Amino acid sequence: MSEVMGQQKNNLELNDNFEDHDSVSDSQVVDYLFAHPDFFVKHAHLFEELDIPHAHKGSVSLVELQSEQLRKKVRLLNYKLNQLISIARQNEQIYRVYADLNLRLLATQSMEEMQLVLEEVMQERLQLESVVIKPFIGAYAFPEIQRRLFVEKRFRRDKFFFGRLSEHERKLLFPQQEANSVALLLLGELGELGMLAVSSKDPSHFNPDMDTLLITQLQQFLSILLPKLMKY
Repeated sequence: MSEVMGQQKNNLELNDNFEDHDSVSDSQVVDYLFAHPDFFVKHAHLFEELDIPHAHKGSVSLVELQSEQLRKKVRLLNYKLNQLISIARQNEQIYRVYADLNLRLLATQSMEEMQLVLEEVMQERLQLESVVIKPFIGAYAFPEIQRRLFVEKRFRRDKFFFGRLSEHERKLLFPQQEANSVALLLLGELGELGMLAVSSKDPSHFNPDMDTLLITQLQQFLSILLPKLMKY
């Protein structure tokens, strides 16, 4: 008799729970699943019975939906990985170009030869628009008033500048070439030897956030070579 009464009591409790199921909110279900992440592990049979509405495929199982989401994540990760590999290859190519440029500069015997090497590498291999060295001393020295204009405006904090110039500045350095973005480097320990100016047609090619390792090495090479070639 007691067993029968107990069974009836359990049935009543179950019925009560089912009758109250409408009072359970979506957020409560979500909270419960978050609090019990192993719920579907303990109740794996639900995977075969649950149908998840899908905007394009009608109803799909939870397992299929999870598999599709996983495939999307894998595709995204593969895309990002391929991007990183591509960037790494490009950086390696640029590094090799700069390494070759520095070796060729070491073999130059005159300012004219140095200018030709810089133009050949910068314009032909790096696809930049123009490159020029503006010495601060000698027969072809940059005029003093123009030198002060750049030094005081563009080199207040560092010995290099990456970005855009005013129209007046562009005409002083690149009168015949496009210069939508530029790299300016002071040469010499104190910036006393001159300035290297490189221009690009791409407005975003040279920017303040770019990496300066390779071009700073070029700056150091030129600072060592210039006194010998210009007979300082």
